[in-house]
Amino acid sequence: MISRRISALAPRGGIADGWRVTEEESSPPTLQKRIALLLWLVPLGLVITSCIGLWLHFKAKATAAQVEQARFTTSVSDDVLRDDMQKVLGFVGERHVSSPAGIQGLNRAAAMIEGSLGPANAGYRMESIAGPDVNGSRWPILIATVRGSDEKQPALWLVAPYDSRPGSRGAEANASGVTSLMAAAHALANSKPVRPVHFAFIPHAYDGESPVMEIQQQLAERIGKAGTVLVVESTGAAGTLMISSRDAGNAALTKADGLGEVVGAEAICLEDDFDPSATLFELGLPAARVATRPVVKADEADATAPDPAIHASATRALVALIERLSDN
Repeated sequence: MISRRISALAPRGGIADGWRVTEEESSPPTLQKRIALLLWLVPLGLVITSCIGLWLHFKAKATAAQVEQARFTTSVSDDVLRDDMQKVLGFVGERHVSSPAGIQGLNRAAAMIEGSLGPANAGYRMESIAGPDVNGSRWPILIATVRGSDEKQPALWLVAPYDSRPGSRGAEANASGVTSLMAAAHALANSKPVRPVHFAFIPHAYDGESPVMEIQQQLAERIGKAGTVLVVESTGAAGTLMISSRDAGNAALTKADGLGEVVGAEAICLEDDFDPSATLFELGLPAARVATRPVVKADEADATAPDPAIHASATRALVALIERLSDN
């Protein structure tokens, strides 16, 4: 009797079969399910970790961009300007795309500017923008920046072309302007202006065989909206400045008191508007020319270095003008 009752209570297939069904119903996921889950989770984990890595990379890059490198201020000096002019007129020489010597000069001029203002000397983190292609070569727009305390303020831009006309060493067009702007960047390396100040050095302004309009269009695009754009050239002819602009309301014209004189646009428009300040104005920028004489004419030899004391005096006036324009 007892054995019959047990048999009746046992599930079909026997007691052992009944226990197997119970074990299968309560067992964990099969091996196949686990493998499928892993195959899904591994790629997802890679995507997530990659996204986190990219976010950390760009965050670190943005943070580094905000850190100002230690800089070294050097006051405007007769001796430094004399030495720099000798380098440009002697070692660098002509700077244009019309001859091998001119091409070599452009390379040397760009290297000299970047070396003088870069991390190893003044301490600027230099921005280098490749210019238009000229027979397989691209000479850069070089930019050194002093951050403003109010980065929302329209920036002040200082622009100096570093090329020369073919056949000329370009003392006043534009070795004097380049060396003055370099000296100004050294003098203001640790300044605390209200608005950002950008020191820009460009090729292709005086050589008609080079992409003059292309480089200035490229510069205009980089500048974007600006408070004032000052083109610095020919700073060795007098100790005070000559400021001119086609825009009668340009801020530079109102800040010249004690630093020089404001002159009419005829100081610019002598060479069929072949002047970077005129071109930048036509591109919609608030451009003014800062110099110590009218535009250098095409038939001028332009090979003599200026008197260092006069050159330094004009450069100090340039520094004062930059301070006035950047502090309000």
